[in-house]
Amino acid sequence: QAVWVQRSAILEPGSWAILAASQMTSFVSFPKTATVSSLGNQLKCPQSASQPVGGRCGSAQSGLALQLALGALAAGAASTFARRQRKRGRAASPVACCANPVATCETSMGTFKVELFLDQMPLTASNWIDLAKTGFYDGIHFHRVIPNFMCQFGCPYAKDPKSPRAGTGGPTEGSFEILDGSRKAFRDAGGNIEDEFTAQLGNEPGTLSMANTGAPNSGGSQFFINVNNNSFLNWFDRSTPSAHPVFGKVVEGYDLIEKISKVPTDARDCPQDPVKMVKITVEGV
Repeated sequence: QAVWVQRSAILEPGSWAILAASQMTSFVSFPKTATVSSLGNQLKCPQSASQPVGGRCGSAQSGLALQLALGALAAGAASTFARRQRKRGRAASPVACCANPVATCETSMGTFKVELFLDQMPLTASNWIDLAKTGFYDGIHFHRVIPNFMCQFGCPYAKDPKSPRAGTGGPTEGSFEILDGSRKAFRDAGGNIEDEFTAQLGNEPGTLSMANTGAPNSGGSQFFINVNNNSFLNWFDRSTPSAHPVFGKVVEGYDLIEKISKVPTDARDCPQDPVKMVKITVEGV
């Protein structure tokens, strides 16, 4: 049994790693934390370990007895390492999963942060990240806020906070890369993307969800932040025709979102005192 060391893996103190290089197998003890550059590359032993002999870490002695002993030690160490990882509730791999991107949203009322669920909603999250990183959202105002319901944002016409067209616009047609590396996606039919009805993520307080017209594939740049458990908006809830996929969640500053939802509004639910998105900065992509 071998523990395959993945790219940029961090090995814990005292761990054993079995490395594949060409047709030979070698192992090395790591008395201190060490970084492995890539799978299959030859690994240099730490100073406290014996120097490599013929591509292996071991003493200068060789022979069948030594090979058998090393093989037994390697198998035992791999089994122990795998058992330890399973105890911690992880797969027997020393590689941690990459974190989702986080965006810092600076508004005229304060700052909040959101996590984009790139791991579960790659298309929708990539669309939002592309718009944010290109400055599309900067300078736009929240155009519709309702307490105990949601705050809606993302219409380019809402750069004018009192525009009668606020809530009807979207991005221009074009393309963007889906950040999981799978393919290129397109905004067409007025800047709209495909509906991503895959992960069953609920419209719960603090979640970001795509706005649409109710027609299939009609979401573009507009989204809303829930301030209530709006399960009737879930695409997998058949109690209403509404279908709004969640693609992120506020992870810092949710109290600010609640404050925005409660500001005085006009008859169209538009804030009387404009609430502006000054700048969005995305990290982790």
